[in-house]
Amino acid sequence: MTDVHSPDQRRRNMQAVRNKDTKQEQQLRMGLRERGIRGYRKNAPCITGRPDVAFTRWRVAVFVDGCFWHGCPDCYKAPSSNTAFWQSKLSANRIRDNEVDRLLREAGWTVLRFWEHEVKADIDTCVDLVEKALRRAGRHDPA
Repeated sequence: MTDVHSPDQRRRNMQAVRNKDTKQEQQLRMGLRERGIRGYRKNAPCITGRPDVAFTRWRVAVFVDGCFWHGCPDCYKAPSSNTAFWQSKLSANRIRDNEVDRLLREAGWTVLRFWEHEVKADIDTCVDLVEKALRRAGRHDPA
């Protein structure tokens, strides 16, 4: 199936896609706040990979990966046009994600990655995993 949009319209559509403060990121932060989990920074530029949520004191970095942009094995459907570009783009994204994870772990960080569909489907489990990582990292206070 060919693209129903002109190249200019497709370009405008793709440029409108948000790279931070997505609905799933907001949903995760809301779930953390509802549990009384605070003390995080969002999209911190000083931290490798700019985690969506970073608990700098406890060195826990949380990423919410978009199913399309990071090639979710459950949800990703390859575009039917410009396939070479998209394969290359997603491959580079995965390589970058792995490198960011490696660098953060070498620096003593705990790294959590959630697919957007996981946050959408089961926010409680995602927040539970963040809470467990914080406890392991030494966070004992409830707020």
